[in-house]
Parts: sequence; C-alpha cells; structure tokens
Amino acid sequence: MTETLRATQISQEAVAGLAELIEASGEADKLINQGFCARFHDLARPDVKGETGISIFRSATFTTPYRMEMMERHPHGSQAFLPMQPGEYLVVLADDQNGVPHNPRAFIAGPGQGVNIGRNVWHGVLCPLAGTSTETALFMVVDRVTDGPNLEEHWFDEPITIER
Repeated sequence: MTETLRATQISQEAVAGLAELIEASGEADKLINQGFCARFHDLARPDVKGETGISIFRSATFTTPYRMEMMERHPHGSQAFLPMQPGEYLVVLADDQNGVPHNPRAFIAGPGQGVNIGRNVWHGVLCPLAGTSTETALFMVVDRVTDGPNLEEHWFDEPITIER
C-alpha cells in the first residue's frame, strides 16, 4: 500500500531540528544603507565540512500529487535553497532511523521563503511546483562544493504520494 503525505505550510517550528526557514518576517534587526534597507540578520548557518559555494540550480517544475521515489542526504554539508522567482516549492524532510529515512514530513514553501536543510538530514529532491510562468524554476543554492562523496540516496520500495 502506498503511503500518502499531506503537505502543510512550512514554518520554523515545523522544521526545527532538521532545517532552518529563511525568510524576512517580523521586524528587521536593523536598518542599513541610510535607512533604506532592512537587514534580517543571521537567519541560517551553513554547516559544511570543506569549501562552501553558491550555485544556481534550474529545475523542472512538478505537480501534486507528487510521487516521491527517493530521498537523499549530504553527510558533509547543509544545503540552502533560495528561490530566485515567485512560486511555491515542496520541501520533504525526514528523521534518520538506522541509516534510512523515517517519519517523512512534507511542507509547502512560498515566495520569499528559503530553507537551509541540515547536514545529514534526509530530504526530497528540489521540487518547485508548477504554476509559475515557466516550466522551470531557478534556485540559488549554498552548499558544499568540495570534491568527494557527499550524497547518500534511499530509494523506497513503494513511492510515497504527496498531496496538498
């Protein structure tokens, strides 16, 4: 029997311990640039063994229900996904149990919301949702760029269906 998850709106509390939500919410920490720019300071901490870099990912968009066939993790570095245009994307996170994903949770992140997925945390692949003006979506990604293995994949016997 296929497991089904319902995606909920992402929040800092919901992803605590697995990821950090990156968004400009509430009051800014301070105003800079002669008072014309609000700074929301230190919203996430990259956790990387090796060199950290900034890349751009261009991903195809997906629809729900979405069939998640695998999850991955990066033992040597966190990954921050920062959308470069409006649109929603799916974030799936899971605990680890004996080297495999356990208790996956699905979230919808919206415009202006980035997420820094913790080092060694199981997560779904980058999954922008259709509904933008293009069939692809751009994300700025801050993660480990050092050569060498930093990817583990777990393929499910039965895909997990994720609905809105």
